[in-house]
Amino acid sequence: MTLRKSRSILFGALTAVTVLAACENNGKVYFDVDGFPPEQIFERAEHELSNNNEDEAARLFGEIERLYPYSEWAKRGLIMQAFAYHRDADYAASRGAAQRYVDFYPADEDAAYAQYLLALSYYDQIDEVGRDQGLTFQALQALRTVIERYPDSEYAKSSILKFDLAFDHLAAKEMEIGRFYLKRKQYTAAINRFRVVVEQFQTTSHTAEALHRLAESYVALGLLDEAQTAGAILGHNFRSTEWYADSFKLLSENDLKLESRGNNWLAAVYRQMIQGKWL
Repeated sequence: MTLRKSRSILFGALTAVTVLAACENNGKVYFDVDGFPPEQIFERAEHELSNNNEDEAARLFGEIERLYPYSEWAKRGLIMQAFAYHRDADYAASRGAAQRYVDFYPADEDAAYAQYLLALSYYDQIDEVGRDQGLTFQALQALRTVIERYPDSEYAKSSILKFDLAFDHLAAKEMEIGRFYLKRKQYTAAINRFRVVVEQFQTTSHTAEALHRLAESYVALGLLDEAQTAGAILGHNFRSTEWYADSFKLLSENDLKLESRGNNWLAAVYRQMIQGKWL
């Protein structure tokens, strides 16, 4: 008898027996797996997962850890439990299982994947810009851990991409708040937000707009040295963007040039840019 055939018979037997051993709790059917070997429980959990029954799959994978805590199957069940919870969008439970895996098996080949799942448990909850950004910061920290701790893993490249997107997300939040203040002519509050983007999120896609909004705000306040310097930085690094064109028009209409002037924070940025450096 082939191994595949014997496993098929074994799984069929498990299915039949567990159906008889099923119990109901709050309208849900659960299978009593006490007494079954870990490989059979694992196969049953995989079967539930393939049928999109993620919560039952996660429970069964967890049963392996409970019944056979020091076995190789317990280790396999734990990483699969983290995956099943994540697919079920139970991010807190997924994070807990993934963290246990990293804690218990830090040198295992699947530790990188566990850390990646932990990061995804934060990242996949990042949605529209308007929501609180605490999850974004946590996603960044967890993704950085994957990148730094497992740089040669297959998950490092994906983590770098997601890190950049999450970083961009934070900059977008600052821009949204800055525009809110700018529309209400609260220029100082707007400048504070746009400055954060220029100083802390300069590698994101929002830097050019932030510089233009700074030019707008400084012109409105009559701080013309700062306005011209913001335009000069745009001309140095973002000449092909619409934001440079808008700033050029704005400054020209006010008889101003796009040049670094004065001794302000933007002038310091400009000097660093000329030297090929950034903050």
